[in-house]
Amino acid sequence: MDTKRLVNWRILICALCLILIFSTLSLRIYWIQTVEASKIMDKATEQWDRARTLQPMRGAIKDRNGEILAFDGKAYTVNARLKGRDDKDKDFVKDPYYTANALAPILNAPVPELVKMLTKPNTVVELGRYGRKISEEQKNRILALQFPKLPSGQQVEENQLPGIFLNETTRRVYPNNSFASHVIGYLDLYDQPKMGIELQLNKELAGEQGQMEYKRDGAGYQLPDSQGQYVPAKDGYDVYLTLDRQIQDYVEQALDVVDRQYKPKGMTVIVSDPQTGEILAMGNRSQFNPNTYYNGITNYTNHAITSMFEPGSTFKIITLAAAIEEGLFNPNETYDSGKYTIKGQVPIRDHNNGVGWGRITFLEGVQRSSNVMFAKLGYERLKLEKLRAYFKKFGIGSLTEIELPYEKEGNLINLEKPRSPRDWAASTFGQGVTVTAIQQIAAVGAIANGGELLKPHIVKELRDPHTGAVVKRSEREVQRRVVSEATAKKTRDILETVVTGEHGTGKLYAIDGYHVAGKTGTAQKYDPNTGKIMDGHYIASFIGFAPKDNPRLLVYVVIDDPETSDSYIYWGKTMIAPTFKTIMERSLQYLQQQPDFSRVESDKGNGKNDKKSQAQVLAAQPVASQTLPKFEGMSTTAAQLRAKQDNLTVTVLGTGTKIVEQYPAAYEQTVPGKQIILVTDRLDGAKMPDFKGKSLREVMEFTSLLNIDVQAAGTGFVVQQSIAPGTALTGKEKLLITLQSESQPPPAPQPQEGTAPAGTASPDGATPPPASGTGTTAPTNPTGEQPAGQQGGQQGSTGSNQQAPPTGTQAGQTSPTP
Repeated sequence: MDTKRLVNWRILICALCLILIFSTLSLRIYWIQTVEASKIMDKATEQWDRARTLQPMRGAIKDRNGEILAFDGKAYTVNARLKGRDDKDKDFVKDPYYTANALAPILNAPVPELVKMLTKPNTVVELGRYGRKISEEQKNRILALQFPKLPSGQQVEENQLPGIFLNETTRRVYPNNSFASHVIGYLDLYDQPKMGIELQLNKELAGEQGQMEYKRDGAGYQLPDSQGQYVPAKDGYDVYLTLDRQIQDYVEQALDVVDRQYKPKGMTVIVSDPQTGEILAMGNRSQFNPNTYYNGITNYTNHAITSMFEPGSTFKIITLAAAIEEGLFNPNETYDSGKYTIKGQVPIRDHNNGVGWGRITFLEGVQRSSNVMFAKLGYERLKLEKLRAYFKKFGIGSLTEIELPYEKEGNLINLEKPRSPRDWAASTFGQGVTVTAIQQIAAVGAIANGGELLKPHIVKELRDPHTGAVVKRSEREVQRRVVSEATAKKTRDILETVVTGEHGTGKLYAIDGYHVAGKTGTAQKYDPNTGKIMDGHYIASFIGFAPKDNPRLLVYVVIDDPETSDSYIYWGKTMIAPTFKTIMERSLQYLQQQPDFSRVESDKGNGKNDKKSQAQVLAAQPVASQTLPKFEGMSTTAAQLRAKQDNLTVTVLGTGTKIVEQYPAAYEQTVPGKQIILVTDRLDGAKMPDFKGKSLREVMEFTSLLNIDVQAAGTGFVVQQSIAPGTALTGKEKLLITLQSESQPPPAPQPQEGTAPAGTASPDGATPPPASGTGTTAPTNPTGEQPAGQQGGQQGSTGSNQQAPPTGTQAGQTSPTP
């Protein structure tokens, strides 16, 4: 072949190759741009676009003064890598047995369980609940194992515990441990709310998740000109409870004293402000620590709102108020006490086994807690329809709708479906009906405040966690008027005589210098399986308020079946009265409720006051409450002049010219000497006041407005502060205060062995019976009455049993002797 032909042939071959290559490329380009375009674009978008869920911060739970009860803190999750990523990766668990033994004491975990998790076929495992959300201290201990220090102080660089790594997360922290745990509730290790406020207001606390979308390059960096969507997370609201940290602390201390000595099956104390319906304290025993909810008790029931029980004679308050309202109660009218017989029915007996006290007045019948008198009022005079109507008006058998989950209604079965006249007659003194403690608080609160049934609140307000602005506030909420103011006043006067009267069953509950009104109650418990009375098992209680006129506090104490050899007739002296008096007296002092001179002189005339208590009371001045004006919106000068005209002591925060906030709020009640805080529109230049003699509550009111951290030691009133008065504040200070109480809770009396000897006077002056077999009558109960359930065997549920009581009577039931 000549040279020319060879060149042409090569040119042809090259041309064909080029044509083939370009044809193939063109076909491929066409294929990519048409057939596979959408698929490739989807894959590219998947590589470019990134979306991330933004988690909100859960809101804190605080008391009414801003003290933190629950918040989100830093935590860590422990994970283990069981296999290397490749042949060169050496950071994995090589010796699961050594690793398990090393971690077990730090994580408080059983070694076998850790070994089981560390020998799984997985590549990465989480160490169960033991490794979830561990504390900073636990994290540091693990790091010390991984990179220990040599005796020379030099830190080892090579990981001595390979395969273990920590991921930062958050956990719910309860700084006061078991404090008010039934109210606050808890989050489990998987961030699920289980009870209390954490569950009830989970939506408000949790906030809303956010979303962030953006485009990135192949190296993972965000493209500078990329357009994406950003929806910020909305942090949860801070929840301010109506609980007062100091009053709750008094309740916890008092509960601890009884729980340690007598170990009751259950115990509940509620403290409320009857004028507003706000719950200032709520405590239960048994108890648990929400930080370690998985340890300890298995019963997390909030008995204050969930457990239904026969109230006994505390229920007589409603019957008494109803009779007074209908004009059917004459305190000077007389009747024959002892027994009351409805034709064909088992007689209703007074609590001294039907012996009674002869012919007495109706007023004395209330003081002695006579079942016969209340049966006459309810059965003969009010009759079934009115009795049932009044009980319902007072909220019995209905939810109070307090802001807590799992509330129970109780029941009025012996009024709704009475099987005999005796059944509904017995309900007048607290038998055959079941209530919850919060229902009792609401009902008696209506008598204390002048006749209005208020909705109880345990949530005061919701606030924005960043601005502090109030989003929602619980106001005083009147459900209905149940009795007139005059009726409520008469009822309060009579209930005071239960505490102060010669024949009163509540004399143990008197407090020097204060007018206390209230009522005792005792009910027998029933076997939930058989419905029969359980001999020797009782629920005892007292509900009382003070001062009697314009009460500041209402306290309800319920004790369920304590472990003691003492007869139930002594429980008032050994358990209930010390608990009630400690909480009521210390709380009134904390609220700066001054004692009453008239009560002091009366007690002194009766020889009830010792010199020490008289001196303490006489050192105080009488107090009269007044309504606060609205300072918000006023100029600073005008507000100070108005405060001076009203004889109010004010503290002005800042150097601004206009008042933008005040504490307490406008139109609230206050007393002379109480600190009124006015916040100006410019906080620069605020100075530290002198807190000596002030309560923790007043300190918290001031410091919360400036976001100053406070640490308190002790209880009572301030005796020392770390920042001198007059110091200019920036809001970054940390204030340390020392408090000291003027009175300490009295020591609980030691339980007596056995029963009192024959002829010995019981705590209220009644005479206990002699030894069994003498045929004498049962003793008078210093808690106020024969236990509910002994008058014909009305069957009801106990504090832990939530079944409705069977109706009907058990013929032949008599009151037991101690």
